[in-house]
Amino acid sequence: MFGRNGPSTIQTLMAESNFVDYVKICCRSGKGGAGCMHFLRDKHTAKGGPDGGDGGHGGNIILQGNSNLWTLLHLKYRKHVIAVPGGNGESGLRKGKDGKNEIVEVPLGTVAKDAETGEVLFEVTKHGEKHVLSAGGRGGLGNYHFKTAVNQAPTHSQPGESGKEEWRILELKILADVGLVGFPNAGKSTLLSVVTAAKPEIAAYPFTTLVPNLGIVEYRDYKSFVMADIPGIIEGAHEGKGLGTRFLRHIERNATLLFLVPATSENIKEEYNILLRELKLHNKELSAKSRILAITKCDLVDDATLKDIKKKLPRVPHVFISSAAQKGLEELKDKLWDIINKDLE
Repeated sequence: MFGRNGPSTIQTLMAESNFVDYVKICCRSGKGGAGCMHFLRDKHTAKGGPDGGDGGHGGNIILQGNSNLWTLLHLKYRKHVIAVPGGNGESGLRKGKDGKNEIVEVPLGTVAKDAETGEVLFEVTKHGEKHVLSAGGRGGLGNYHFKTAVNQAPTHSQPGESGKEEWRILELKILADVGLVGFPNAGKSTLLSVVTAAKPEIAAYPFTTLVPNLGIVEYRDYKSFVMADIPGIIEGAHEGKGLGTRFLRHIERNATLLFLVPATSENIKEEYNILLRELKLHNKELSAKSRILAITKCDLVDDATLKDIKKKLPRVPHVFISSAAQKGLEELKDKLWDIINKDLE
């Protein structure tokens, strides 16, 4: 629908978006302070023993979860994160000042990786949760520590350890109770706009949704749950087709998957199986997640067609809905609430 310039148009729109879910940063932790080599000298002591203090520890680079953030946009142009070095030890057994930690706040669902090996270091999933992304160097020991019965006047101390300079990758995986899964124009954005206060872009062409959208679904008795609209999947998405694996990873963190297939589809069961297969090929663990199938746009077909559809559905919990006509939405909320809380038991 975008024509020959489709892919570049998509990339341009994504570049202009404020949603950033991948950054690569250079972390430079603080160097440890040098230990002091000194001997006690004052008006009462001409030749005292060693009293050199230890160097301070270099500052760490720390990731801290912040539930008020939902994107890595604030780190997009911050390519270097540098922590403060530790201070040198001083006479009188005075320890050098520890370098100040550099704290980087990230949204919940952020995964930290080693840029060279791709190894997952840790994930941030709770507000206020802290993890050391790059450790500062240890401070060196002062000459006081090297005093022995044989050597009463050691003339050496330790230099501080060097800080680390290493590249890290931060990837965001959206945390939500329910993730919407479907082909482009399956009605995901329309559903989100109806059952939440979110205002995603809605249009009658593929890939309207270029970034994940989050909304809070209000339920009975002031209860609520979070729903995420993931950009549409196409066959071959696990290989990078369409918007590819860039957004498939967001589905990994959703507790429950809501598959959406329109009632106007030629083969609902086949579409569902293709979607499920793409998820499994991306990450086989996704097949273990609880899921519900919603047949959308039911206002566009007659009752006879709906009866025929019911006979051919896959064996999975399902519900018929119409976001435009506000039909079946309460039943959908009930099913989602039950399955979310069943998973938490």
